[in-house]
Amino acid sequence: MTNQIRLQAGQTLKAGTKVGPAVPLHEIVPSRDENGKPLSDFMMIIPKLKYQSDDYIQQTLNQLEKVLNYYKDKIVFVDLNMKMNLLWVTIRPIPGLIIEISAAIKTQVPEALLVADHQAEA
Repeated sequence: MTNQIRLQAGQTLKAGTKVGPAVPLHEIVPSRDENGKPLSDFMMIIPKLKYQSDDYIQQTLNQLEKVLNYYKDKIVFVDLNMKMNLLWVTIRPIPGLIIEISAAIKTQVPEALLVADHQAEA
């Protein structure tokens, strides 16, 4: 199982996407969209995910994939750090979208916990 899943806008949101050595998020997370408008982001922890069986992890990734694909036009960047059990999602700054997406994730992955959110100012 990969330790990192990282996707950017335009990529297919698909469970199992692998990347090479981890690059710190602050170096790659987009902070502005193609028009220079600030983006928003949030984090969710999925406690003890890395300690689960490969089948359980794949099932969780499949559930995340459903949500991320549903919102793919509003999501700019996704990073799932398996080592830290941390999901980072960068989105377009649409009022209420953080709550909407995090609630959808929570519905599919009940153990997922919203850690923090940051609303970009228009």
